[in-house]
Amino acid sequence: MEHFNAASAQELQQTLLTCLRSHRWSGRVAEHRPYPDLASLLAASDEAAYDLAWGDLTEALTAEPLPALPPDTYAAAHTALSAAYAAYEARFGHVFVICLDGLTPDEVLDHLLEAIRSRLTNDPEEERAVVADELRHLAKERLVDTLRGAGL
Repeated sequence: MEHFNAASAQELQQTLLTCLRSHRWSGRVAEHRPYPDLASLLAASDEAAYDLAWGDLTEALTAEPLPALPPDTYAAAHTALSAAYAAYEARFGHVFVICLDGLTPDEVLDHLLEAIRSRLTNDPEEERAVVADELRHLAKERLVDTLRGAGL
């Protein structure tokens, strides 16, 4: 936390944008420094994410990669998932995002397929809420990973 709190504004902005590509979110998280501990930082991250408008979330979505499958996943699964991603993007107009934190490699494929099938039945407003929640979880996971990696 010490390095995070002492980082220059530019260094911190770049690091935060790798966690969630929203300038509004990164600015809000940065402006509340110093943080006494990780729990405080994660609470501020959540609060900033809850305040994001759909335009801010859309900004973040443009930088989100598709969830990766474990390297030993069979070809048919890649094909099925590619088709599901295409259907999702056609329906909602943006990339499918999901936080896979805490899953073992053996659980990833089933979880992804189940989640995308389920979420394809959402109406657009429902899905916006799910997307916002998933982005919030991803931002927290990435913040923790960044701090563990001593990036900040």
